[in-house]
Amino acid sequence: MKIIAVIPARYEASRFPGKLMQILGEKTVIATTYQNVVETALFDEVFVATDSEIIFDEIIKNGGKAVMTGQHETGSDRIAEAVQNIDCDIVVNVQGDEPFLKTEPLKQLISVFNEDSEEKISLASLKIKLKNTDEIENPNNVKVITDYEGFALYFSRAVIPYPREIHPDVEYFKHIGVYAFRKNALLNFAKLPMKPLEISEKIECIRYLEYGMKIKMIETDFVGVGIDVPEDLEKARAILGQQD
Repeated sequence: MKIIAVIPARYEASRFPGKLMQILGEKTVIATTYQNVVETALFDEVFVATDSEIIFDEIIKNGGKAVMTGQHETGSDRIAEAVQNIDCDIVVNVQGDEPFLKTEPLKQLISVFNEDSEEKISLASLKIKLKNTDEIENPNNVKVITDYEGFALYFSRAVIPYPREIHPDVEYFKHIGVYAFRKNALLNFAKLPMKPLEISEKIECIRYLEYGMKIKMIETDFVGVGIDVPEDLEKARAILGQQD
């Protein structure tokens, strides 16, 4: 299988405009993410897909590969446009605001497709256990519940499952926005109109569920920093400082 990584990158993020061009260490957030993905050595090619000339120029200036796209509501729609004419089997979507993603979780995602000989799985994604009540209740943390085989049942910014009755075996998981798609599933996704649940929650992977596609969730213990608000950038800078 030919496996590529695409990093969707939008300049005008609603909660933190221009966040991908903020400085993290010696580079911008988007350049740091790109470099880290390349250094995993898991991919035949790595691209940034963006509608911003500022971000496009930033990646090219740093020796990377970038594709200009039109404006899109979701990262998956943007990636679908970017890969239409790229020869590949599996497309891994790495969020531009997740600069510290490690090699092992990406390997886990790719392995899902190596083991899926009947091609029943449209995409795979990551989840991590939440233990802190504040994190569970934080609407910036997208929660996911799965069936007994690990396939996603629903994603929400609300607390799911709702603790009407406290049960000691109930666990809460945060969805980490890293996806691995079959290329054909991704292209099909982009042709499908949004439905009410996705529009309400502003969570793009709900569209797959609404149209009956299977999402395999892989549990990881990787703790990254998704940069959604300015406070997250300060956390990322602190982590980078500890690594130096």
